[in-house]
Amino acid sequence: MSATPRSTRSKPKNPGSQSALRQLNQQRIIETLMGGPSTQAELARQTGLSTATVSNIVKIMLDSGLASTEPITSSGRRALNVRLNSNGAVAVGIDFGRRHLRVVLASLSYHVIAEESVMLPLGHQADEGIQAAVALLEKLLWESGVERSSVVGAGVGIPGPIDRRTGTVAQGAILPEWVGINILQHLEETLRIPVFVDNDANLGAWSEVTWGQHSGVSNLLFLKIGSGIGAGLILNGAPYYGNVGITGEIGHATIHEQGLVCRCGNRGCLETIASTTTMIELLSRGEDRPLTPADIVRKALNRDSATLRVVDDAGLAVGRALGNVANLINPEVIVVGGPLAGLGDILLDPIRRGLIRHAVPVIGETTTLTMSSLGDRAEALGAAALVFQHAGIRKT
Repeated sequence: MSATPRSTRSKPKNPGSQSALRQLNQQRIIETLMGGPSTQAELARQTGLSTATVSNIVKIMLDSGLASTEPITSSGRRALNVRLNSNGAVAVGIDFGRRHLRVVLASLSYHVIAEESVMLPLGHQADEGIQAAVALLEKLLWESGVERSSVVGAGVGIPGPIDRRTGTVAQGAILPEWVGINILQHLEETLRIPVFVDNDANLGAWSEVTWGQHSGVSNLLFLKIGSGIGAGLILNGAPYYGNVGITGEIGHATIHEQGLVCRCGNRGCLETIASTTTMIELLSRGEDRPLTPADIVRKALNRDSATLRVVDDAGLAVGRALGNVANLINPEVIVVGGPLAGLGDILLDPIRRGLIRHAVPVIGETTTLTMSSLGDRAEALGAAALVFQHAGIRKT
C-alpha cells in the first residue's frame, strides 16, 4: 500500500519551524533507506539534501536507535554506510474499547515486540483510560527493554467517530464519557510522543492491508462487530475519511423502522439487532450472570440452539446492511472482525446469505467475505502500522 492514511494528528505549532523541517527531511532519508543501506553522500544525492543536513539527521537517527552506521570504502574513499535498524524504531499501538485496553509495541520489520490487554471499568472516563494506557505502555517498555527514545509515535484507536477538524470524539461513540474531549491533545500531553488518532474500525481496515492477508487489495471493507458496529474503508488503495472524518457508521443503518430506539436517537438501527450488547441482553435472561462475547462464541460452538438463533438473526441483519454498502462501493473483500471472530462460519454464513439477498447479483457473487485472521489484535496492530506510515516507514 503506497498511500498514507490521512489520520488525525496534531499540527505542529509552527509548520515552518526547524523541527518540522527536520522531521520532513528525516522522512525523506528513511524512505530512501527503505531501499537498502546507503552512504551519506548517496543519501545527499538521492534526497537532494545537503551533506551537512544529512549528517545531522543521521546523527539524530543514530542517537534514537533508528539507524546504524559502518565504515566502508566507496570509490576508493572512506565512507559511512547508513542502514535502518529493524528493531531500532518502535511504534506503539493502543486500542481503547468500552471495557478493554490493548497496547502493542511493534518493530520496523512489523514484528510484535510486546503486547498486553487489560480490562477497563464500564463507563470509564477519558483520563482514567489514558492513565491506564500510560501505565501499560511503561510496563511493556520496561519488560521488553525498549528505550523510550526508540519510540517514533503512538497510534490510537477509539470506538467512535473522530471529528478530524478538531481532533475531538464526536457524538455517537460507544464511550459517551469521551464525547467532546480533544483526545489527541490529551494523549500527546500525557504520552509525550507524537500521536495519531483514528476510529478503531478504520484501523482494523488498515491492519488488514498491512499486517493481514490482503496487502494487494485496493478496495476493502472491514466490519467490526462489538458493543458498537462500525466499518473501515480502504478505497482505491487508501483509507477513506469523507468530509470531516465520520464514515463507516453502518451500525446506524435502519433495519426495522419500528424497532428499538438506538443510542443515536433513531429506531431500528443495526446496532439494536446485531451488536454484542444486544446479543448479551437476549442470551443473559435466566443466567446467573451477564454473558460475555467469549461466552457467546463458546455456546455457539457447542451448538446451543438459542445462541445459534440469535447469531443467525444478527448475521442476516448485518448482511442486509452490507448489501446496501456493497452496492454503493463494490468492495473486493469484506473482512469481519471483533470479539465474535471465533464464530467463523457460524456468523459468516448468515451474513453471506443477507449480503447475497440484498446486493446486486454480480456484486454479491464477486465479493469475498472472510473473517479476520488478526482477531482482537487487529485495531492495535493497525494503530502501530499507522505510526510507521506517517513516519515514512512503509512495509516492504
